[in-house]
Amino acid sequence: MIARAAYPKVQELLTGFPAVALLGPRQAGKTTLARALADALPDKAVYLDLELPSDRAKLSDAELYLSAHQRQLVILDEIQRAPGLFQVLRGVIDQRRREDIRTGEFLLLGPASMDLLQQSAESLAGRIAYLELTPFILPEVQSLEPAAADRLWVRGGFPDSYLAADDLSSFRWRIAFVQTYLERDIPALGPRVPAETLHRFWRMLAHNQGQLLNAARLAAGLGVSGQTVARYLDILVDLLLVRRLQPWTAKLAKRLVRSPKVFVRDSGIVHALLALADQEQLLGHPVAGSSWEGFVIENLLAAVPAAATAWFYRTSAGAEIDLLLELGPRRLWAVEVKRSLNPQPAKGFHLACEDVGATHRFVVYPGKERYRLDPSTEAVPLSTLLLEAAS
Repeated sequence: MIARAAYPKVQELLTGFPAVALLGPRQAGKTTLARALADALPDKAVYLDLELPSDRAKLSDAELYLSAHQRQLVILDEIQRAPGLFQVLRGVIDQRRREDIRTGEFLLLGPASMDLLQQSAESLAGRIAYLELTPFILPEVQSLEPAAADRLWVRGGFPDSYLAADDLSSFRWRIAFVQTYLERDIPALGPRVPAETLHRFWRMLAHNQGQLLNAARLAAGLGVSGQTVARYLDILVDLLLVRRLQPWTAKLAKRLVRSPKVFVRDSGIVHALLALADQEQLLGHPVAGSSWEGFVIENLLAAVPAAATAWFYRTSAGAEIDLLLELGPRRLWAVEVKRSLNPQPAKGFHLACEDVGATHRFVVYPGKERYRLDPSTEAVPLSTLLLEAAS
């Protein structure tokens, strides 16, 4: 198993909370990570896949079953298949607290559907911690091969896509992934949306990767209302397939952009939606620059501490920062993303940095050396900045 950055984080959370929810899109590696945790606890962990009728049957009397596995880590995969379990878990956790058993009892795996989060928030408030498992990020795979960054960018981070035998196999896997989500997974989670309409919407977002959300234009393209577009977007955001990056809107005497920027989160899915099967096709497509920007942003947001806050910044006059990261007191990073070996930020980047009072200015580029562009701005490889962001 490729070592996942989330593995020690799950272990740490299990020492402090009775339940931990590991959330993320399908095929991101949640089950593999959970089974690795179980293997590290011989005879002290039990794994149930709630998509299997045989495992669901074991929980027909959930309280009785769970009481038989006291002082073991119970892993419940596809937890959204049994929403009634949350109330039982609350009772079991509270009973064990009275017996001074307080941590490391339940690991819940599932897609980040709105219903799942709402159920757990209501039933397990104060008893559960959340952790998102993203597809692979660069630090997890960069030791596997010299060109890991380009391969990860082109294929995306879903393990089956990244580890496929060749680009064509990877591309076919991603096409099937999109189709399965549309026809099986999204309907199973509740939303009733025509698969073809949602596919068109997802593809439109890929064409507009990293652009300001224009709901009216998307609605006109789909022949639906603006409210319907908002609902479609909410579905994909809740499932961690799309990111809404909000604008920085501090009270300045400037006309700031108010609309969010929208990214399809996995670069490989962007390329599959646009029928770009390999790097040659990608580099000749207008989406290449915005796809690289989204790839860098997703890697950085996966690497920074959970308490970090992210925005972008743009004014009507043209001052712009691709990513603003607040990492702590007096630690505000301004990050510009350039797909060029000779990265030169525009004047608007420096003006924006002055507006927001950025303490660090970085230009992420696909080269290998770190160097200063001017006294206040550094050109930095993505791998280098990821190490710094995680510290």
